Amino acid sequence: MSDANAAIGTTKGPAEGASDYVMVTPDSGGTVKVGEFVYYEAEIEGAARQVIGRVALRSPLKAFPDTFMSDPAISPGEVARTLGFESGAAELYEVTVNTMGHYSEGLGFVNPRIAPKPGLPVYLADPEMLGRVLSPLAPGAVGAVHVGSLLTRPEGEVPVVIDGDAFTSTHLAIIAGTGAGKSYLAAVIVEELLKPNNAAAVLIIDPHDEYQTLADIANLDKYRQVDAGIDYRAKGRVFRPNQIKIRRGALADDDILYLLGDLPTPQQVIARRALRDVRRRKRDKWVLADLQQAIEAVEVALDAQSIGADERQDDYRASKNALAIRLEASLGQRNVFDDHEHTSMREMLQPGQVTVVQVGEMSRRSQQTVVATLLRRAYEGRQATQRGQNDPEDELYLPFPVFVLVEEAHRFAPAGATITTSQILSEILSEGRKFGTGVGLITQRPGKLDQDVLSQCMTQCVMRIVNPVDQQAVASSVESIGRDLLTELPALSRGQAIISGSGVNATVLCRVRRRDTAHGGVSARAAQEWTDYFSPANVKRRRSGEVLFPTDDGSLKDLTAELFGKDSADAAP
Repeated sequence: MSDANAAIGTTKGPAEGASDYVMVTPDSGGTVKVGEFVYYEAEIEGAARQVIGRVALRSPLKAFPDTFMSDPAISPGEVARTLGFESGAAELYEVTVNTMGHYSEGLGFVNPRIAPKPGLPVYLADPEMLGRVLSPLAPGAVGAVHVGSLLTRPEGEVPVVIDGDAFTSTHLAIIAGTGAGKSYLAAVIVEELLKPNNAAAVLIIDPHDEYQTLADIANLDKYRQVDAGIDYRAKGRVFRPNQIKIRRGALADDDILYLLGDLPTPQQVIARRALRDVRRRKRDKWVLADLQQAIEAVEVALDAQSIGADERQDDYRASKNALAIRLEASLGQRNVFDDHEHTSMREMLQPGQVTVVQVGEMSRRSQQTVVATLLRRAYEGRQATQRGQNDPEDELYLPFPVFVLVEEAHRFAPAGATITTSQILSEILSEGRKFGTGVGLITQRPGKLDQDVLSQCMTQCVMRIVNPVDQQAVASSVESIGRDLLTELPALSRGQAIISGSGVNATVLCRVRRRDTAHGGVSARAAQEWTDYFSPANVKRRRSGEVLFPTDDGSLKDLTAELFGKDSADAAP
């Protein structure tokens, strides 16, 4: 029943799981790595089957004697000859294999629910088999997201492909420690979504300005298709903080109250009554002056009702004044919030377009409020369009699925707290599938991310994590990753990921492919910049009064006089 492959080991007996088993192998070539895939052959339900499993643990069964190993001057070959062994047979390993089952089209892996009989030969799964059973789609197929290749094999030998339909409907989580490559992997996924076989509508929330280079995707040939009646060219847009406008009337009441901060009870009462009144009269067309007038009216009404003594009236007057100050400081930010202007969702969301929304220069509450508004409007637009409640002229007419990628997700759905973004994220994660609204969450601190939110992401990409709290958060929220692979998290190198969940047929160790666009999340080379400061060329520039530092807009500014005094440019080091 076997193919031409030579057996690499022999089944020994059952392991801890119902169908898991232990095999013995010499593994002289070092091929049986943790995470590798092997199979045995058996007759199941009257048919010959190849039962695939993943290597979970390996330990020495027979090795060189300790007394010999204590002397590093003695070579393994000498030890083997002394013991009468061939040098390649001096080591044996006991390997635990977690059985996945035999693969069936339409059903996936069918577990036999019983361990193999002792003595069966075990084979290394060949690349063709793995390419066929591990990934749900072939590279280049509609919906295929080709993120890399199987880590246990040579680069490119076995492609790892995620089902884009799966994770854009049942949501995605990318979890990694600092410097492990999470933004790099996220960009690879976006690149795949923008290829002609997907042509997705993607919105990225970018608090660190890491994704702007994705806009260069429009210049790459592989993101174009002009043939067979198709004229497709991927597009990239970047919205910087000064380009983002949120109309005040589009904000939900909870967004406004959150933006105002932790209000004392009297201010909350005034604010809620004022908002109720202004929405009753103006619906979502109110402006800041309307809300300010409504706050005044609430106080007049209270006074008119003889609410109490003069002290009580003074308290409400003081609350009104304090609320007015808060209102101007938060909702009055004209660089973000406006009475009339509103960045159109139809500008941000188009098939074949990635839109990067940079929110890094905003305050934390402003970031959260802007993100909550964008998420809510995208979701409401999809709901209304799918239900036939708007028309092509409507600003929220979105007749296509959308995918929103949220970087630094723990900012927007923190553990142990409910903020304005937490609410809409939870709603989309639980109901968004019905309306074609998918969410991808990216975080370097899964322990600080709401665990209910994380657990609703059905496809997971987990990279190196060292922090024990974060490891525990992954273990409790990501059920599809086995204990054997969780132990691998601290040992993963940059650009290596464990991919599991509904987007793949089986949990795999993946080597992330190279990006097509430039990586925008490179850390500053501090030591190099410090030493460059004292290079002869830079010393000369400073002495001649030339530029010292770049400004925020990318231009250069001479700060010599500002730092050393007006007359000391020549003396500057």
